[in-house]
Amino acid sequence: MITRRSLAAFAAGSLLLPASLRAQDAAAVAMPAAGERPWVKDVPQIRLGLLGGENEADRLGRFGDYAKLIESTFKVPARLYPAADYAGVMQAFAAKQIEASSMGASGYAGTWLDTDGGVEPLVVPREQDGSIAYVSVLIVRRDSGIISLDQMRGKSLAWADPNSTSGYLIPRSELRGAGIDINNYFSRTGFAGGHEQAVVAVQQGQYDGAVTWASGQGDEAEGYSRGNLRSMVDKGMLKMSDMRIIWKSRPIPNGPLVVRSDLPAAFKADFKQFHLALPTAHPAIYEQIEKGGGKGYAEVTHEMFDPIVQLRREEAAERRRRS
Repeated sequence: MITRRSLAAFAAGSLLLPASLRAQDAAAVAMPAAGERPWVKDVPQIRLGLLGGENEADRLGRFGDYAKLIESTFKVPARLYPAADYAGVMQAFAAKQIEASSMGASGYAGTWLDTDGGVEPLVVPREQDGSIAYVSVLIVRRDSGIISLDQMRGKSLAWADPNSTSGYLIPRSELRGAGIDINNYFSRTGFAGGHEQAVVAVQQGQYDGAVTWASGQGDEAEGYSRGNLRSMVDKGMLKMSDMRIIWKSRPIPNGPLVVRSDLPAAFKADFKQFHLALPTAHPAIYEQIEKGGGKGYAEVTHEMFDPIVQLRREEAAERRRRS
């Protein structure tokens, strides 16, 4: 089965950077010198899409200093465009209404398919151990008495977003691969409207469980080192002592920073350098936009996401079979 082969390749370690890159000090990359660039005639402003899944005020707050730094570095306006959901950013790319956005692997793969290669990845976040992978987790209330995936039979499950990798694509694929008939195993499933909303739905008893994303590294009691759980803990929205994680996926490729393919090569090079230098030059801004700390960024190419593209195709075929 192609899905299992693809994920097995990730689990075997293909998401770990070569040792030479893991050991590379991000400080070796200098922040681009401030000043107007020749590409300004083709990119008079940098419009940045912000994925849904977190309330708009928090998203704008987290990315405000980031946008100001882009403006002061490249001397062009930087505009933030928060989307209601993942599809909003995907559609904005297709309509050429934005230049860049951080995306999940599934959202990137779907946009790449929808635009016939009209987007490309520049970098992905590195975790604390230098890897470029994270996990999907299934979380329930601790007082629910549910301690295993087996006990989710007949219970309700919230997905985060249909274009989320960890909040939909990967858990569905892995559960099917484990022989679970999703349509009959759970009493019901539904979309919560984002990762944050999915966890809130469990807190409020609207669903028994939800899937969301976490680095899988660091202290679980603090929501790990990075991810939606950590962000909610830091904002005072979540106490991990009230929740229980009963399932984790295999490693998933971290979502990339994505730009339109038709933008000038010089812009892409400058934008990539900006992000490679950001963690050491402006660590507070880096931690804000990445929902916690890590080891900076790593350069990537589209080939890393080929298995996710294949999973998107399989999921589309499954939907056609069900309809």
